[in-house]
Amino acid sequence: MSQYFLTQDKDRCIGCLSCEVYCQKNKDLPEGPRLCQIVVMGKRKVRNLPREAYVYMGCFHCDHPVCVAACPTGAMTKREKDGVVFVDETKCVGCAACVVACPWGAVQWNPQTAKATKCDLCKDRLDQGLKPVCATVCTTGCLEFHAMDEEAQDDTE
Repeated sequence: MSQYFLTQDKDRCIGCLSCEVYCQKNKDLPEGPRLCQIVVMGKRKVRNLPREAYVYMGCFHCDHPVCVAACPTGAMTKREKDGVVFVDETKCVGCAACVVACPWGAVQWNPQTAKATKCDLCKDRLDQGLKPVCATVCTTGCLEFHAMDEEAQDDTE
Protein backbone atom coordinates (compact mmCIF):
# COMPACT_ATOMS: atom_id res chain seq x y z
CA MET A 1 0.00 0.00 0.00
CA SER A 2 1.21 3.51 -0.73
CA GLN A 3 2.12 5.45 2.36
CA TYR A 4 0.90 8.63 0.68
CA PHE A 5 -2.39 9.80 -0.75
CA LEU A 6 -4.16 12.91 -2.03
CA THR A 7 -7.62 14.06 -1.03
CA GLN A 8 -9.83 16.64 -2.64
CA ASP A 9 -12.49 18.80 -1.05
CA LYS A 10 -14.89 18.83 -4.01
CA ASP A 11 -16.87 21.74 -2.55
CA ARG A 12 -13.80 23.98 -2.78
CA CYS A 13 -12.55 22.92 -6.23
CA ILE A 14 -13.30 25.51 -8.91
CA GLY A 15 -11.92 23.51 -11.85
CA CYS A 16 -9.06 25.94 -12.49
CA LEU A 17 -6.76 23.10 -13.66
CA SER A 18 -3.71 24.55 -11.91
CA CYS A 19 -2.88 21.04 -10.64
CA GLU A 20 -2.84 19.72 -14.23
CA VAL A 21 -0.89 22.65 -15.66
CA TYR A 22 1.84 22.70 -13.02
CA CYS A 23 2.16 18.91 -13.02
CA GLN A 24 2.73 19.00 -16.77
CA LYS A 25 5.25 21.83 -16.41
CA ASN A 26 7.05 20.15 -13.49
CA LYS A 27 7.42 16.90 -15.44
CA ASP A 28 8.31 18.75 -18.68
CA LEU A 29 5.57 16.93 -20.58
CA PRO A 30 4.35 17.77 -24.07
CA GLU A 31 0.69 18.35 -24.88
CA GLY A 32 -1.21 15.11 -24.48
CA PRO A 33 -0.33 13.15 -21.35
CA ARG A 34 -2.10 14.34 -18.22
CA LEU A 35 -0.75 12.72 -15.08
CA CYS A 36 -3.55 14.18 -13.03
CA GLN A 37 -6.87 15.29 -14.38
CA ILE A 38 -9.82 17.31 -13.26
CA VAL A 39 -12.93 15.55 -14.54
CA VAL A 40 -16.19 17.49 -14.86
CA MET A 41 -18.95 15.37 -13.36
CA GLY A 42 -22.02 17.48 -14.09
CA LYS A 43 -24.29 19.82 -12.20
CA ARG A 44 -24.81 19.89 -8.44
CA LYS A 45 -25.67 22.45 -5.80
CA VAL A 46 -23.16 24.10 -3.49
CA ARG A 47 -24.62 26.46 -0.89
CA ASN A 48 -27.88 26.15 -2.84
CA LEU A 49 -26.30 27.47 -6.05
CA PRO A 50 -25.95 25.40 -9.26
CA ARG A 51 -22.37 24.43 -9.97
CA GLU A 52 -20.41 21.84 -11.92
CA ALA A 53 -18.71 19.14 -9.89
CA TYR A 54 -14.96 18.66 -10.39
CA VAL A 55 -13.21 15.46 -9.41
CA TYR A 56 -9.44 15.10 -9.17
CA MET A 57 -8.18 11.89 -10.78
CA GLY A 58 -4.60 10.76 -10.37
CA CYS A 59 -2.81 7.48 -9.93
CA PHE A 60 -4.00 5.43 -6.95
CA HIS A 61 -0.59 3.78 -6.40
CA CYS A 62 -2.44 0.49 -5.99
CA ASP A 63 -1.55 -2.22 -3.48
CA HIS A 64 -1.18 -4.69 -6.36
CA PRO A 65 -0.66 -2.47 -9.43
CA VAL A 66 -1.55 -4.25 -12.67
CA CYS A 67 0.65 -1.80 -14.57
CA VAL A 68 3.69 -3.19 -12.71
CA ALA A 69 2.61 -6.78 -13.38
CA ALA A 70 2.05 -6.03 -17.08
CA CYS A 71 5.48 -4.46 -17.67
CA PRO A 72 7.81 -6.99 -19.35
CA THR A 73 11.01 -5.05 -18.61
CA GLY A 74 10.55 -4.05 -14.98
CA ALA A 75 10.36 -0.38 -15.95
CA MET A 76 7.08 0.03 -14.06
CA THR A 77 8.13 -0.20 -10.44
CA LYS A 78 6.65 0.11 -6.98
CA ARG A 79 9.00 1.59 -4.41
CA GLU A 80 9.45 -0.70 -1.44
CA LYS A 81 9.89 2.11 1.09
CA ASP A 82 6.66 4.00 0.41
CA GLY A 83 4.59 2.24 -2.26
CA VAL A 84 4.97 4.94 -4.91
CA VAL A 85 4.48 3.44 -8.38
CA PHE A 86 6.64 4.99 -11.10
CA VAL A 87 8.21 4.43 -14.53
CA ASP A 88 11.96 3.95 -14.81
CA GLU A 89 12.38 5.51 -18.25
CA THR A 90 15.80 3.91 -18.74
CA LYS A 91 14.13 0.47 -18.71
CA CYS A 92 10.96 1.37 -20.64
CA VAL A 93 10.92 0.05 -24.22
CA GLY A 94 7.64 1.74 -25.13
CA CYS A 95 5.53 -1.41 -25.49
CA ALA A 96 2.58 0.35 -23.74
CA ALA A 97 1.51 -2.83 -21.91
CA CYS A 98 1.18 -0.78 -18.71
CA VAL A 99 -0.94 1.85 -20.47
CA VAL A 100 -3.38 -0.83 -21.61
CA ALA A 101 -3.34 -2.64 -18.24
CA CYS A 102 -4.23 0.31 -15.99
CA PRO A 103 -8.01 0.28 -15.44
CA TRP A 104 -7.98 3.92 -14.31
CA GLY A 105 -6.14 5.46 -17.26
CA ALA A 106 -3.45 6.73 -14.91
CA VAL A 107 -0.60 5.46 -17.08
CA GLN A 108 -0.29 7.76 -20.07
CA TRP A 109 1.61 7.68 -23.36
CA ASN A 110 4.27 10.35 -23.88
CA PRO A 111 4.53 10.92 -27.65
CA GLN A 112 7.72 12.94 -27.19
CA THR A 113 9.68 10.06 -25.65
CA ALA A 114 7.58 7.18 -27.06
CA LYS A 115 7.42 5.78 -23.53
CA ALA A 116 4.91 5.44 -20.72
CA THR A 117 4.61 8.10 -18.05
CA LYS A 118 2.49 8.43 -14.92
CA CYS A 119 2.06 10.28 -11.68
CA ASP A 120 4.83 9.36 -9.27
CA LEU A 121 3.59 11.77 -6.58
CA CYS A 122 6.64 13.88 -7.45
CA LYS A 123 8.88 11.30 -5.77
CA ASP A 124 11.90 13.55 -6.26
CA ARG A 125 10.11 16.17 -4.15
CA LEU A 126 8.95 13.58 -1.59
CA ASP A 127 12.56 12.50 -1.14
CA GLN A 128 13.38 16.13 -0.25
CA GLY A 129 10.54 16.33 2.28
CA LEU A 130 8.33 18.37 -0.06
CA LYS A 131 4.76 17.81 -1.20
CA PRO A 132 3.76 16.96 -4.80
CA VAL A 133 3.42 19.99 -7.07
CA CYS A 134 -0.32 19.50 -7.60
CA ALA A 135 -1.06 19.87 -3.87
CA THR A 136 1.33 22.79 -3.52
CA VAL A 137 -0.16 24.93 -6.30
CA CYS A 138 -3.85 24.22 -5.75
CA THR A 139 -5.50 27.64 -5.98
CA THR A 140 -8.24 26.99 -3.45
CA GLY A 141 -6.34 24.53 -1.26
CA CYS A 142 -8.88 21.81 -2.04
CA LEU A 143 -6.17 19.29 -2.91
CA GLU A 144 -4.31 17.99 0.11
CA PHE A 145 -1.40 15.58 0.40
CA HIS A 146 -1.26 13.13 3.31
CA ALA A 147 1.11 10.54 4.69
CA MET A 148 -0.42 7.42 6.26
CA ASP A 149 1.50 7.93 9.48
CA GLU A 150 -0.05 11.42 9.82
CA GLU A 151 -3.53 9.90 9.46
CA ALA A 152 -2.80 7.22 12.06
CA GLN A 153 -1.65 9.92 14.48
CA ASP A 154 -4.75 12.02 13.79
CA ASP A 155 -7.01 9.03 14.51
CA THR A 156 -5.43 8.45 17.91
CA GLU A 157 -5.75 12.05 19.08
